[in-house]
Amino acid sequence: MLTNPRAERVRSVRALSKRSVRERTGRFAVEGPQGVREAVRYAAARVRDVYVTAEALERYALDIVEPARAANLWVHEVSAEVLAAMAETDAPQGVLAVVDVVDSDEGADAVGPADALAAVLDAHPRLLVLLTNVRDPGNAGTVIRGADAAGADAVLVSSASVDIHSSKVVRSTAGSLFHLPVVTGLDVEATLETLRAHGIRTLAADGAGATLLPDADLTAPHCWVMGNEAWGLPDEVRDACDEVVRVPIHGRAESLNLAMAATVCLYASAGQRPRREGVTTAG
Repeated sequence: MLTNPRAERVRSVRALSKRSVRERTGRFAVEGPQGVREAVRYAAARVRDVYVTAEALERYALDIVEPARAANLWVHEVSAEVLAAMAETDAPQGVLAVVDVVDSDEGADAVGPADALAAVLDAHPRLLVLLTNVRDPGNAGTVIRGADAAGADAVLVSSASVDIHSSKVVRSTAGSLFHLPVVTGLDVEATLETLRAHGIRTLAADGAGATLLPDADLTAPHCWVMGNEAWGLPDEVRDACDEVVRVPIHGRAESLNLAMAATVCLYASAGQRPRREGVTTAG
């Protein structure tokens, strides 16, 4: 058991709270049982280490510890003090994992934004969402979670947006970060051009849209383009999209926040695509 909160390993894990360290090492931390469980289930090849307290070792034996060991992952028992020193949150719930940003078996040339986007497009996606200049970690994570729930094929993130591997974003995704491709570091204008060249319509979600969401044709492959929380989409980005769509406000609310608007739009898209096998409902 690792019991020294000042050990070099502990400091190296805590250092992943800094973006510069994440970018240099190509790793990030996942805190809490839900995120770690989904990482082990869906991205085991990227999981470097799993850290659990004695209590968590027993509590999550079946859904985290045993699957991790079955996948030949390193599972380390640590004291509660060590886990607290590793984690960025006050209540990491006894479980933390260190995960590679990309599969360590992939070549360096295969993980650039253009190549990652090409891989998504090669799979002939029908529903995408592009985040442009989204800065709030909670919003970004919730959009990824909503995209996952709505059956989107990928989430695209501009280079000017928040780092999706920051702890707040990772927690907000509730494990969805490991369920669908998330392509980061994209140039917005170039991405819009690439999507159009692949026959994917781009729909700007904007309060000034002439088309109401219920009237939008969402049957063809398309990508929702979402803007910054404070100022929305720049004119040049909105004008570069194929259509500008607004979510109708029926009550007295001034607007919806980014994550809410994105989820509403994504579910509208999901409602116009053929129902797939394996669809589940909440509750």
